[in-house]
Amino acid sequence: MHVRFFHRIVSPGARVPCPEERGTDKLKTTVKTRRRARTGAVAALSVLGVAGLVVCSVLGITSFSGTALATSGSGFTTTSVLGPILFDEIDVKTHTEAQKVMIKTWGFSDVYIVTNVITPGGYSGWHSHPGPSLVTVKSGTASYYDGDDPTCTPHVVQAGNGFVDAGGGHVHMVRNEGAVDLELVAVQIIPQGAARRIEAPDPGNCPF
Repeated sequence: MHVRFFHRIVSPGARVPCPEERGTDKLKTTVKTRRRARTGAVAALSVLGVAGLVVCSVLGITSFSGTALATSGSGFTTTSVLGPILFDEIDVKTHTEAQKVMIKTWGFSDVYIVTNVITPGGYSGWHSHPGPSLVTVKSGTASYYDGDDPTCTPHVVQAGNGFVDAGGGHVHMVRNEGAVDLELVAVQIIPQGAARRIEAPDPGNCPF
């Protein structure tokens, strides 16, 4: 599976037209998926369906019955997992005056929506994912470390913001260096049937 994202936003001062102003705002949206024969009872979901699930997860609306998963971290708990949700190839292009987005995949994908909680002083442990993750910091502050950064400099992300892990074996760790619980909601796109998380040895670039 290959995944490619393109995203461009105009300058903050630009005016975003309302949907009612269709006469002045040229909106071109193309969504194309190639259908293939599937085995098993897997429901076909649209890209907009995933967007709705993301919103529900961030707002705490979606309920789950899964138990916490074992990890190599400390103070790290996976509180909910939705998935795998099977997607055929995705080819989405959305162009407006305010934004341009492209999402393209090759091959079948499993999509997960995962909620993780890290207590103060806790960490996820070094790991990687076979595909990209779009991570939202729902509460607290995330300190994200790259396993290939010799300076071990954290990317600090506050609540209400997010970050992207490119996947493809990129080793990383998330730590909670704040005083309150850190809650993360991740949307992950990985090859069909692949392990969602892959444990990794300490890369040795950080003192912890």
